[in-house]
Amino acid sequence: LIYCYRKPKTKRAKRFLEKREPKLKENTKNAMLIKGGNANLTVTEVLKDIYAVKKPFAVLYKKKNITRPFEDQTSLEFFSKKSDCSLFMFGSHNKKRPNNLIIGRMFDYHVLDMIELGIEKFVSLKDIKNSKCPEGTKPMLIFAGDVFDVNEEYRRLKSLLIDFFRGPTVPSIRLAGLEYVLHFTAVDGKIYMRSYKVLLKKSGCKIPRIELEEMGPSLDLVMRRTHLASDDHYKKSLKQPKALKPKKKKNISHDVFGTTYGRIHMQKQDLGKLQTRKMKGLRKRPAEKSAEDGGISPKKSKPT
Repeated sequence: LIYCYRKPKTKRAKRFLEKREPKLKENTKNAMLIKGGNANLTVTEVLKDIYAVKKPFAVLYKKKNITRPFEDQTSLEFFSKKSDCSLFMFGSHNKKRPNNLIIGRMFDYHVLDMIELGIEKFVSLKDIKNSKCPEGTKPMLIFAGDVFDVNEEYRRLKSLLIDFFRGPTVPSIRLAGLEYVLHFTAVDGKIYMRSYKVLLKKSGCKIPRIELEEMGPSLDLVMRRTHLASDDHYKKSLKQPKALKPKKKKNISHDVFGTTYGRIHMQKQDLGKLQTRKMKGLRKRPAEKSAEDGGISPKKSKPT
């Protein structure tokens, strides 16, 4: 597909094109949720619940779209450019792959990587009768299971889930705003997704007592097919502009925890002339002083 650039004729069109131009600090990534041509009720409800969690940074397509992302990706790329979304979730259902979800992301309006997941168990937001978090709440993401750090496919899935659910970048965090948890557990070839609301209870001290209340949605998933980008293409997508890279400062270093260390260059000091704390126990005795003065006693001789 060849897209021709046209000069905007109105101010509204100009603002629209400026929003889509490359920026040093990109906007929050939007996700499009697409329903396949043969999606059943379970897949439709899952897409609705993920849309409720992801709002307002999501677009839900209610009409069915007959497409197969692993065979033909042109329709996904068309929808990505139309809605300006770099993340997508596609739901479908058939006899060979029942209750199917495909989660993926785009780079330059082309599919970078996508992973196919099968839904084995689903509990909707409506089924759990508890209070919900307000729309647009930024979740805390927790990943449990060694396989997320050992297996390459699970490692890429972890990166994809973080990219999908992370939400906007915020400069500061307040304690009352930490009220939503998304927990992913990988064990025995299955991935368990659970969502909780954080309750801050009185504890009798300054730090509140924390309780987790299940909120929904709840999913039991199994990994199926994968389409992963090559290492070179993946590194290219992670490349940052030079203006965002921190400038190097002399004699300043950082450790893995973000602690800043500075090195100061000074002239060589004579520790013998170093001023120490004056204490009675550290005073020199008359014999030590006479030894330093060359055997001359500091006491005055009495007149004869």
